[in-house]
Amino acid sequence: MKHIAIILARGGSKRLPRKNMLDFFGKPMLAWTVEAALQSGQFDRVLVSTDDREIAEIGCLFGAEAPFLRDTAADDLATSSEATLAALKQAEEYWGEQYDVVSQLMAN
Repeated sequence: MKHIAIILARGGSKRLPRKNMLDFFGKPMLAWTVEAALQSGQFDRVLVSTDDREIAEIGCLFGAEAPFLRDTAADDLATSSEATLAALKQAEEYWGEQYDVVSQLMAN
């Protein structure tokens, strides 16, 4: 069985733009979620799903994968579930894999 963690980290927040990059106790907020997912040992892949190239780079710096930007469900009208499904579809097409277990993680 293949497990994927999808960390939603949109850059276009209206209340606090790019909040996932803000320092939180010495590292970007996103880093805490990436590290927890990796340290759990539960996932074959840890994907940062974002619409922002800098956020993707931070995710990769801390060990996640972010080979593409989310192409749909990336605005403030999209629900988290819609964003996760969009990212899952992109991931399956990109890597040519199917995932049996999908975990939606929030970056903040």
